[in-house]
Amino acid sequence: MTYKYSIKSLQALAGSVVILALSACASGSSSPKPDELGPNPALLGARLAWSGKIGPVDFPLQVKASGGNVSLAGSDGSVVSLDARTGAELWRANVGAPIVAGVGSDGRFAAVVTRDSELVVMDQGQSPWRTRLTTQVFTAPLVAGERVFVFGADRSVAAFDAATGRKLWQNQRPGEALVLRQSGLLMAVGNTLVVGLSGHLVGMNPINGSVVWDAPVATPRGTNDIERLVDLVSGASREGDVVCVRAFQAAVACVDTVRGVVNWKKPAFGSVGLQGDTQQVYGVESDGRLIAWRRADGEPVWTSDRLRYRQLSAPLVLGRSVVVGDDTGWVHLLSRSDGSALARLATDGSALGATPVVVNGTMVVVSSKGGVFGFQPE
Repeated sequence: MTYKYSIKSLQALAGSVVILALSACASGSSSPKPDELGPNPALLGARLAWSGKIGPVDFPLQVKASGGNVSLAGSDGSVVSLDARTGAELWRANVGAPIVAGVGSDGRFAAVVTRDSELVVMDQGQSPWRTRLTTQVFTAPLVAGERVFVFGADRSVAAFDAATGRKLWQNQRPGEALVLRQSGLLMAVGNTLVVGLSGHLVGMNPINGSVVWDAPVATPRGTNDIERLVDLVSGASREGDVVCVRAFQAAVACVDTVRGVVNWKKPAFGSVGLQGDTQQVYGVESDGRLIAWRRADGEPVWTSDRLRYRQLSAPLVLGRSVVVGDDTGWVHLLSRSDGSALARLATDGSALGATPVVVNGTMVVVSSKGGVFGFQPE
């Protein structure tokens, strides 16, 4: 697997920051050829219960589950809320501009950010307010506690009143020379707002934006800005007060969010987030290896090479399986105990546009072509 580098000016920051986009190349003479998949083992029964369509997805979409519903968005500006069990549309709207970050939702309010750096908030499909931001955004807004939190590419974190759009506070950290053009880490853990700022996992007071604790996960290395790039990526595994995260191409770590300390840290070289259960944390390396680390101390439990050199999504833990999607539209279910293949499901032949989610017994998968698929056990 090779990487393609593309650097663009971030005009909103007057040229002081550039954005680094890294995309794994699926073809080319220098890319190792993946092994043949072989017959579908079909050890787990699953059926396609429903399917739908949203606009093509060319941004880091977050499928947000709340209650029994899921919120989705397409690059063309469309936002939709679906009943996860049936696939029925609850509402659909269009924000009138291409979307680059979303969706954040608490079940009532849904929030996205447009290419023009406009934060748009919807209440059951209606848009009571929108506001222009001063920075580009690649991370889905977080909607929680009647607030909308926005994590900017300039390392700013801002909070808005979900009902009125009034800006409540903004915390501005020193910007880095480079930032990743992909979704960062922004989540709520109890009464703490948890943000990935460069190589640090930071706990903030959601009321006023003050920093409560700061846990270093990875430190910059190398001699130039690209080599020294350190960032935490979206997709974290939480069990109680412990959150396990990935630093881009550097490390995986588990952090105690009460004490603000790193419990353990291990070298790892992946670019997508983690998921886990009470015993293990699962992650995909950049070469397609799937690794299970022991949650207690970070020791590797098993490694699976069967999907190596396929461009894989971040994992989802579902029942006794770990689920990942590849760049040809296959959804693979692997055993949580040893990484062996359990089943394989087809979508529309395009790469996944988001990490799959499970809601009310339905696994919802979104493709980069905009296909939406609801799989249920047989």
